[in-house]
Amino acid sequence: MEWNVPKFPLDTLSDNGLDWLTEHGSWLTRAVSRTVSDWIETLTTALVAIPPWLCIAVAAFAAYRAGGRKIGLLTLVGLLFLWNLRLWQATVETLVLVTIATAAALVIGVPVGIWFALSRRAWRTFSPILDMMQTLPSFVYLIPALPFFGLGAVSACFATIVFSVAPVIRLTALGIRNVPSELVEASDAFGSSATQKLFKVQLPLALPTIMAGVNQTMMLALSMVVIAAMIGAGGLGRAVWQSIQRLEAGAGFEAGIGIVIVAVILDRVTQALAARARPHGVA
Repeated sequence: MEWNVPKFPLDTLSDNGLDWLTEHGSWLTRAVSRTVSDWIETLTTALVAIPPWLCIAVAAFAAYRAGGRKIGLLTLVGLLFLWNLRLWQATVETLVLVTIATAAALVIGVPVGIWFALSRRAWRTFSPILDMMQTLPSFVYLIPALPFFGLGAVSACFATIVFSVAPVIRLTALGIRNVPSELVEASDAFGSSATQKLFKVQLPLALPTIMAGVNQTMMLALSMVVIAAMIGAGGLGRAVWQSIQRLEAGAGFEAGIGIVIVAVILDRVTQALAARARPHGVA
């Protein structure tokens, strides 16, 4: 049986929308692109200029302070191994992209999560959008970034921000909404303003859940930065992509191990920070 119902022109509408945004917003995207590109280049150049052993020592000490001896040793051994594999510059490029994208996602996501927590109407309205963002294939996020920012690290950074922002929004809202109502009522009884209640009661008690969102956001950012090598991002993802193109299995395996090491270090450090944020006596 032939399907005679006209096709909904979703592809045409999407193309027209992107064309309109690209045409009328090019002045903004060019300015943002230059700024972000300068940040990425400056941070990468500065970190690569520092002796790797010094960077590794500082990172290991910071990990030790955040999570204890085991995490500090893990960071030290993992980064030394990446240096030995001649993947230090690629690792730095990856960490710079992940750091910038995660920071931007948190700047956007935490305030939006607070808004969703305090407004049930906003939560009901936008929650389906968060669901869609977390179920769309990661490759889809690369498509709209290209018309605005072209090939390169800037497109990768913006695609990563959009891809990774949903968990911190959701978990910030969840953490604030799950603060015991008795404590909120006690705060109201003592005459706290809405701002005082938010910053002195709700956010401190929600901090462990928010930190779990930070962990998920960072892990998603890392995964997206690797995939974004397809549109010109540097780092370990580019090493993997080049090894696929050249059929160099050994080089691809090395870069893959490097990604695993970076992911484990970031995961353990953020988990340790989340555990430290947890109130005493709470499991």
